Amino acid sequence: MIAADLLTGSLEALKEPLIFGTAAGLASSLAVAAVTVFVMGRFGWIESTVRRELLLRCGTWAVLAALILGPIVLGKICVVIAVGLLSLGCYREYARATGLFRQRLVHVLVVAGIIGVALAAAFDRYHVFIALWPFAIGLIAAGSIALDRPQGYIQRTSLGVFGFLLFGACLGFVSLLANDGNFRLLLIWLLLAVELNDVFAFLTGKLVGGPRLRPRTSPNKTLAASIGAMILTTALVILVGLHVFEGQPVGTPGHLVALGLIISICGQLGDLVLSSIKRDLQIKDMSVALPGHGGLLDRFDSLILVAPVVFYYLAAFQGVGDLRPWHFVRMTAGD
Repeated sequence: MIAADLLTGSLEALKEPLIFGTAAGLASSLAVAAVTVFVMGRFGWIESTVRRELLLRCGTWAVLAALILGPIVLGKICVVIAVGLLSLGCYREYARATGLFRQRLVHVLVVAGIIGVALAAAFDRYHVFIALWPFAIGLIAAGSIALDRPQGYIQRTSLGVFGFLLFGACLGFVSLLANDGNFRLLLIWLLLAVELNDVFAFLTGKLVGGPRLRPRTSPNKTLAASIGAMILTTALVILVGLHVFEGQPVGTPGHLVALGLIISICGQLGDLVLSSIKRDLQIKDMSVALPGHGGLLDRFDSLILVAPVVFYYLAAFQGVGDLRPWHFVRMTAGD
C-alpha cells in the first residue's frame, strides 16, 4: 500500500513542469558537460589529470542530483529520512574534524538530539521541534559533567551544542518545510536557489575579480562575487518563485526580492561559517566523501543558515503546513 502510494505520488509529481524540467535540465547539462570534457581530453585541449577530475565531478553531481530529487519526488517521508541522514552525515564530518567523536557520551547525545528533531519534524510537531533544542542542549551540558573531566569541559560541551544547533536544529527546518502542501515545488525552488547561488558567486568572482571579501576566512571569495550572487540569485528566485507561489501571499515581487536576498546572503554566511571552522582547524575540506567536491558539509554548508530563515519568513507571511501566520505570530508574541 505504501509502495503504491509512493509510486502514484511520484508519477503525479513528475507531471509538474518545474520538477520534470529540473530533472531533465540537470540530466542534459551533466551529459553535455561530460561529453565536452571527454572530447577536450581526447584532442589534448586539457590535461588527462584535469579531464579525470572534471569527469569525477560530473559523476558526483549526477549521484547528488538523484539523491536530492529522488526523495522530493517520492514524498514527504522520504524527504525527512534524506534530510535526517544528511544531518547525521554532516555532523559526522564535523565531529571527526573537530575530534568530538572521541567524547563518546557527548557524541551520542548530539546524535540523539538530531534524531529527535528529525522525528518531531516528520510528525509536524513544531512545538516539540523547538522544545527539543533547550532539552538537547541541557542533556549535552549535563552529559559532559558525567564524564568527570573538568579539563576541556567548555570545549567539548561547546562543540557538542554547536554541532547540534547547526546540523540538527538548522537543517531540521528543511524537514519542517516538507510538511507544506506545496513542499515539492518549494524544496526544489529553495535547493536550486541555494546551489546556484554558489555557482553565481564562483562565476562572477572569476569574471570580475576585485577585492576579497574576507581574505583570511575565504581567500577566493570576492566582494564582486558576493554582489553578483545576490543579484543573480534574486533574479532566479523571482523567476521560479512566481510559478511556485502563484496565488499565494509571498508570490509577489516584493516578497520574492526579499527571499532572494535572504537566500543569497544567508547562503554566503553559511559558506563563511564553514570556512571559518576549516581555517581554525587548518584543513582544506571536511572530508573526501564526495569525490571532486570534498565532504557533505563542503557541498551543503550554504543550506544551514538559509533553511531556518526561509522557514520563518514563509511562516510569518503565509504559513507552512498547519502553522498559519496568525498562529505563528501569536506564539512568537508569547500569547
